[in-house]
Amino acid sequence: MTVTDRSQELITVAAQAAADKLAHDIIAFDVSEVLSITDAFVIASAANDRQVRAIAEEIEDQLREKLDTKPVRREGEREGRWILLDYLDIVVHVQHSEERSFYSLDRLWKDCPELPIPEDAMATRNRPENAVTDAAGNAVAPADDFGADH
Repeated sequence: MTVTDRSQELITVAAQAAADKLAHDIIAFDVSEVLSITDAFVIASAANDRQVRAIAEEIEDQLREKLDTKPVRREGEREGRWILLDYLDIVVHVQHSEERSFYSLDRLWKDCPELPIPEDAMATRNRPENAVTDAAGNAVAPADDFGADH
């Protein structure tokens, strides 16, 4: 069994939305052979709780706007360290970097085939954890040490 076209469509939109909010280490795994409850996992990380929330919100917004779908379950919002979005066909895990390292979902699912994600999302595998974002999770240029007038 492999992921459905619908699942791949959800993965693509979710991964791009995560990349747009500067998630790092975005990856998607085809878990359909080992789990009967979903086709795929999308995993993304962020350096802080606020960014975890912003990424999860952007994924929800984009999937609702582009594919008219909402998660059937959402967990972890209060703590903001690991937010799980369950769309039945796919499950999205947005994790604080420390949780990602500790729980090591990538290692757990490494034997499952990796699925294609947009180029922007692939590029996040080299994005530093400390990429600078504003309060909404949008990319901003880092402030220099000398101020605007020098």
